[in-house]
Amino acid sequence: MGNAIADGNPVTISDIDVPFWRIVMIMIKWSIAAIPATIILVVTWALVASIFAALVGTHMPMPAPSAP
Repeated sequence: MGNAIADGNPVTISDIDVPFWRIVMIMIKWSIAAIPATIILVVTWALVASIFAALVGTHMPMPAPSAP
């Protein structure tokens, strides 16, 4: 029992037969799954940005508005 490459038996894939509509369904599932993943990433980045702003934002004084 050994590895196919170590035994000297290379394998070549010449064709993959996947129906078109099966590929379409897979891509639709991926696009639907991307929606909650995007929401999770946006919420995570918003939390990180708000924490960063809370820690760093108060250390940057803003100039006083000029009198009219």
